[in-house]
Amino acid sequence: MFQNYQRMLKTEFLSYNKEKLVKDILAGLTTCAVALPLAIAFGVSSGVDASSGLITAVIAGVVISALSGAFFQISGPTGAMAAILIGLLAKFGLNGIFIATLMAGIFLLLAGICRLGTLTTFIPAPVITGFTSGIAIIIALGQIDNFFGVKSHGENSIEKLMSFTELGFSPNITASVMGFFVVLFLVFFPKKWNQRVPASLLAIIICTIVNMIFHLDVASVGKIPTTLLSENRLNPSDVSIAEMKELLTPAISIALLGMIESLLCGASAGRMTGKTLNANQELIAQGVGNIILPFFGGIPATAAIARTSVAIKSGAQTRLTGIFHALGLLFSMLLFSNVMSNIPLCALAGVLMVTAFRMNEWESIRYIFEKKFFGAIALFIITMLATVIFDLSIAIILGFICGLLIFVVRNAVVEIDTQKVDLSRMGKGHHELSGEWEVIYVMGPLFFMSAERLNQVIRKFEQTDGIIFSLRGVSSIDSTILQIFKDTLEEREARGKTTIFASFHENLGKSFERAGFKNVKTEKFFYHSVNEAIEEQL
Repeated sequence: MFQNYQRMLKTEFLSYNKEKLVKDILAGLTTCAVALPLAIAFGVSSGVDASSGLITAVIAGVVISALSGAFFQISGPTGAMAAILIGLLAKFGLNGIFIATLMAGIFLLLAGICRLGTLTTFIPAPVITGFTSGIAIIIALGQIDNFFGVKSHGENSIEKLMSFTELGFSPNITASVMGFFVVLFLVFFPKKWNQRVPASLLAIIICTIVNMIFHLDVASVGKIPTTLLSENRLNPSDVSIAEMKELLTPAISIALLGMIESLLCGASAGRMTGKTLNANQELIAQGVGNIILPFFGGIPATAAIARTSVAIKSGAQTRLTGIFHALGLLFSMLLFSNVMSNIPLCALAGVLMVTAFRMNEWESIRYIFEKKFFGAIALFIITMLATVIFDLSIAIILGFICGLLIFVVRNAVVEIDTQKVDLSRMGKGHHELSGEWEVIYVMGPLFFMSAERLNQVIRKFEQTDGIIFSLRGVSSIDSTILQIFKDTLEEREARGKTTIFASFHENLGKSFERAGFKNVKTEKFFYHSVNEAIEEQL
């Protein structure tokens, strides 16, 4: 695996020159401008503080970019991860977040080493769309306090929202106006200008300047540290086995989200660049980064599509873009910490409200609803609600199970048609024969859920002299159906009646042999086609 990483670096930096270096620096600084307000916003929205978001972006930008499975991946704190951390902080405190992040990093590292980078391909697309929308709802609900300048109570977004029925809802007019200003600014800001100056950064700068001049009655970010070692960070002595056991489920949720976000980001960015992400190397990078982060006071990091796409569009050449973006964030902390401490929380909330709305995969949602794919719609709604009501792990597991059930139910619908053999229309020599023969045509996979339907058809023709099962349309078969066929053959033979299996492919024949049937190529009850069976038997 290390050799693959070496080869990747060698290919990436082949013919690297001053021109490419300049492109990497400019792309890194452009990405930094986009990442700065988001890093602060996601740090605050996670329930920790702005410094944790910045520290995460800097450390992840250096470590994960250096080890990443592709040159274009830009990692840092994300809104999806912040949505998980809100509830985790309320229940386990800051130390709980650090330990869960450490555990998630270990899980991701092991997943990469064990080459589990393809696991996300087994998750149905509507499930991913559903939990993305669920996370967007959690982010939006979690920003109501900061957006309107109010205070709610509860361990999760829903509880906080419901608490307003008891506490009352009295918004701070100044905070609300500023929040709506940011939303409108981001919505109507021309896209062509956004490529030069990120709308979110410009909106934050305007609100911060206004706040510093007029000393508005709004909550602000507060102290921004000038060091990467936060006062609130994980110490090795704080890690206990008992606490790790208690944090196992949240850690799995963080690891799953980190895996899904990073690999989906890599797949999307790969289509933009024409380069393929090394999924297992990416998981190793995410694992190492998240193992390190808690010891600096950072929160979980993952690859982010917004920052990654900006880096690509800005001309990123190598993974140095991610490192330069991180260094830009570090210098911003060191040089502008006093200014950034005056950023209004309501302005950050406005940015996150718009981010939450844009997180939704609207094109995919519109497609499944317009085309009336009811199975996909059900998966989307179930996963979205489970994400909001429960947590990501339960949502993904529930969505995956529902996806399997829908698949099983749809494939359980086997088509069975029957046709009587008209002996009077057979060729010369057959008209003297008597008896009733029936051809049973079976289409679709045959497994235990089809057993009752098949038994009903067999019982209907139990007195028929000859039955021919045409299995050309059977793609697969399980032991339950094979046992039914075996019992039918033996029981009908005992009564002097004929049972024939015809028109099946080679793999199906091997399944029959494994089930205890005799050689399908020589025995009289196996034929290549229905016509051959009729000719031979009649």
